[in-house]
Amino acid sequence: MTKFALSAVLAAFIAAPAAASDFDGTWSVQLVTESGLCDAQYVYTLSVQGGQVRPVTTASSNGTTVTGRVGADGGVGLNVATAAANGTASGRLQVRSGAGTWRVSGGLCSGRWTARRHTLRTAQAD
Repeated sequence: MTKFALSAVLAAFIAAPAAASDFDGTWSVQLVTESGLCDAQYVYTLSVQGGQVRPVTTASSNGTTVTGRVGADGGVGLNVATAAANGTASGRLQVRSGAGTWRVSGGLCSGRWTARRHTLRTAQAD
């Protein structure tokens, strides 16, 4: 296999999403403000399906939009938007928990987040 062909195969493999995410399920996420003018904390329930992150709709979500991905290695990259501000979050999930940092655009506030998993996907015997 030539260097070019090997590079193309590796690039395709790295770019391909995992067929089944080890992180699928429902997660409780708590954001704690460490600096700035935001509320002291925020709590969200998020769903991960096939690596895609979506908010679980509740009365407390107040129109918050969360989009992003969880990689096969647990790496998290999210965009969060409310009527008042936009921000980003990054970090890493493990099997039952996760942690990282978040920041509101324009430096309004920033902090850390932690996550706890509600549900685990389990393999079923045929």
